[in-house]
Amino acid sequence: MKSILTKTAGILIMIAGSAFADTGAGTAANGWLWLLFLGVAAVIVVFQLIPSVILFSSMLKGLFGSPLKTSATAAEAKGTTKS
Repeated sequence: MKSILTKTAGILIMIAGSAFADTGAGTAANGWLWLLFLGVAAVIVVFQLIPSVILFSSMLKGLFGSPLKTSATAAEAKGTTKS
């Protein structure tokens, strides 16, 4: 059983060894169009983030803010006072 495991491990190491070999040929393929694409994607994310932050902050203000109090003049303007 031990010899089968060692042979299997040896074969797997030899097969996986070629996966770590890198020629580096693909590193120079990134040009200015790739950078332009990443820049446009970043701008889209930022423009989507601004309204979401505003909405989230107003939600937190509504949840944790003090409740609105109606004053006596506001109640009189609505006509809810006793005559």
